[in-house]
Amino acid sequence: MSSLSSPPNSEAAKAPRPQALSAAAVFHHQRRIAALGEVPWLHQEVAKRMAERLSIIKLQPKQVLQWQGLIGGGAKALTDAYPQAEQCNVELTADLRARSQALNKRAWWQALRGDSSVVVEAPEALKAGQAGLVWANMGLHASPDPVLTLRAWHEALAIDGFVMFSCLGPDSFKELRAIYAQQGWGRCGPDWWDMHDIGDLMVEAGFADPVMDQERLSLTWADPESLLKDLRALGGNYAPDRFGACRGRLWRTRLLESLETLRDAEGRLRLSLELVYGHAFKPVPKLRMSAETSLSLEQMRAMVRRSSN
Repeated sequence: MSSLSSPPNSEAAKAPRPQALSAAAVFHHQRRIAALGEVPWLHQEVAKRMAERLSIIKLQPKQVLQWQGLIGGGAKALTDAYPQAEQCNVELTADLRARSQALNKRAWWQALRGDSSVVVEAPEALKAGQAGLVWANMGLHASPDPVLTLRAWHEALAIDGFVMFSCLGPDSFKELRAIYAQQGWGRCGPDWWDMHDIGDLMVEAGFADPVMDQERLSLTWADPESLLKDLRALGGNYAPDRFGACRGRLWRTRLLESLETLRDAEGRLRLSLELVYGHAFKPVPKLRMSAETSLSLEQMRAMVRRSSN
């Protein structure tokens, strides 16, 4: 297992980095991870760090919606934080939903005791405006269409509900990118969005005053084989222009040799990781003034709640 430590500050990328992914590659790797029945090790770590931020939000959601909760790793933290809330997992494919339902199936004694179960839904089956919290741990960087994903989160939330998410930032695994570029192997992964660009996308999706921040970590390993094993557990190469065929033994040997150049002063292989965190609220919709304006009952109630606070 890798170790985590905070590295010296490095200069953040200043240019926007459009996130282009291969949807087929994303779903292939996510199905592979889900079939293992284990939450990726990094997702578990980030889920703990996200859960520590829940204390700054005083709202108590009645429904907690985990976006791709099967590999998100936040189930226990969310049930501990909101024991009375309905827990719902959104999985994007039928096999992921089946796997999630199997893992969340209650035993008969749990049902008699009244333990809460987890509802598993497809995105298109969600009722709009029901969730008090959308929790999306380590998922946005693996979304083929981040804009569409953000809009789906916004639609799922009730007014005054909030979203909390984490994802990889553009400086993640930059040392590995340099190795691939030097060897002429193409890209080892996609170019992920900068946190400022994600904040702009959230505003466009309808969220209010998004708060974005980042955390830079160093991952270290004792040997190249352990490094590759852990990286594979996180997913794979989603870049649309990745190498499209199988690599041979000679290439793998060259890769292992190249990874040796990552050793630091302590003799461990080191890779950089940039984590991006964000949260935002769903505000009352702004109404266009006209000769005749129609309001839904939900909108009127939300406006009254806001004015009385």
